[in-house]
Amino acid sequence: MGAAAFFGCAAIAFGPAAALVLLTVAAEPLRVLVLVAGSSAGSPASNCSMSGLSFGIISGIFSIVNILADSSGPGTVGIHGDSPYYFITSAFLTMALVLLHTFWGVIFFDACERRHTGGLGLVVGGHLLASGLTFLNPWYEASLGPIFILTLCTGLWAFRTAGGSFRNILKCLSCKQEPEGRVMLYSALQVPPKE
Repeated sequence: MGAAAFFGCAAIAFGPAAALVLLTVAAEPLRVLVLVAGSSAGSPASNCSMSGLSFGIISGIFSIVNILADSSGPGTVGIHGDSPYYFITSAFLTMALVLLHTFWGVIFFDACERRHTGGLGLVVGGHLLASGLTFLNPWYEASLGPIFILTLCTGLWAFRTAGGSFRNILKCLSCKQEPEGRVMLYSALQVPPKE
């Protein structure tokens, strides 16, 4: 039972982060370096999500490593009136915080670049709200709902900040490629003049 709880909680906590790494980072060596180092090399647009993901993974590891060690046994959580959902709740909270750090990275870098103090304040406020909700001990389950609502709202905000739209989602889900009617010149990145 200990191994199943360990691997199950680890998969819940870091599954979405692993998917993001495999789909967006692993193919490009520079992004791997930015993810590992958390430094600022390459384009700023990709750095914000990579550094946010990097910070989220590292903070997730530090927040759940002892919980995963406890889940592998020996012993039983909940025997003295503790929540029997402690491990699973901690895994879902870690997953949400990893995703939140990724989204906050996108929003924070954009707000800094555009000098929007409101965006900076909302990121800091969201961080304080998520951190404050984790203090609802021993009712860990009560903090999951608000943190996941915050994660969803922040994810939509980050998607919009990165240039996403509902039309892009529909285009992606339709799996159709629309042929471009124009040819781009790679050297100047300008539409060629009509002759």
